[in-house]
Amino acid sequence: GGPTDVVARILAERMGRELGQPVVVENRGGANGNIAAEAVAKSEADGHTLLYNTSSIAISRALYRRLSYDVLKDLAPVALTAASPLVLVVNPAMPPRDPAGFVAWVKANPGKLSYSSGGIGNISHLVTFLVLRHIGAEAVHVPYRGTAAALTDTAAGNVQFTSDTLVTALPVVQDNRVRAIAVSSAERSPLLPEVPSMAEAGLTPPGFDLGAWQGIMAPAGSPPAAIARVNAAVNAALADPEVRAKLAQQGARPTGGSVADYAAYLASEVELWTRVVRESGATAE
Repeated sequence: GGPTDVVARILAERMGRELGQPVVVENRGGANGNIAAEAVAKSEADGHTLLYNTSSIAISRALYRRLSYDVLKDLAPVALTAASPLVLVVNPAMPPRDPAGFVAWVKANPGKLSYSSGGIGNISHLVTFLVLRHIGAEAVHVPYRGTAAALTDTAAGNVQFTSDTLVTALPVVQDNRVRAIAVSSAERSPLLPEVPSMAEAGLTPPGFDLGAWQGIMAPAGSPPAAIARVNAAVNAALADPEVRAKLAQQGARPTGGSVADYAAYLASEVELWTRVVRESGATAE
């Protein structure tokens, strides 16, 4: 029922029509997506078992000391599917009403404020870490087991701010239970047009464009023809106006592209997050 599951099911239904057979979504949660990734990496490479992954797969390689699979060796890219920006939010009782106010507030209270995340090394942690590092500020990181609890406690005032995917945070923003400060996409989101991007607001370097992206992978050694067929089905689904409208409702931007596009993007993301995880000092068992 989370954002990833919702998007996966939107695509699965349309891909099934394209492929002429049902596409079944089976949730295997846990360990920041690594349980599902390991299961697919060790599955038969027949082109029928696929992994619907998130950007955490690029982070896990650097974050976890021991993984039973290697994303660059044991899994094969099939297609990028969608991306959703994160939004930096504060408890509405806090002073900041805009990025400048946020910077002044955090700098005036070094080490006295706390921010929540969906866990150590979660993208919600690392994006906030990058913002704080860029503006030269400090705050206490409070990791939770998932972003839902992290956002709930920000709304309750137990922590002062957090970052979460736009689609998850949007209802809480609209209910005025948290206040949106900036989004992590390069441009403003049409869902929150009055909220600036982090780069626009000076919270990150110019051109900053990070979010929670999603894609499809297969066990390494899967037949190239099968991978090409699934890639074509993904791109056909993403070109469907009905699918694009449903993704927009979820705050997700369709991506798509070739197998090679995903392979290159994945390699760049692994390189990026390896550096960020190292700089943050985050580790996970």
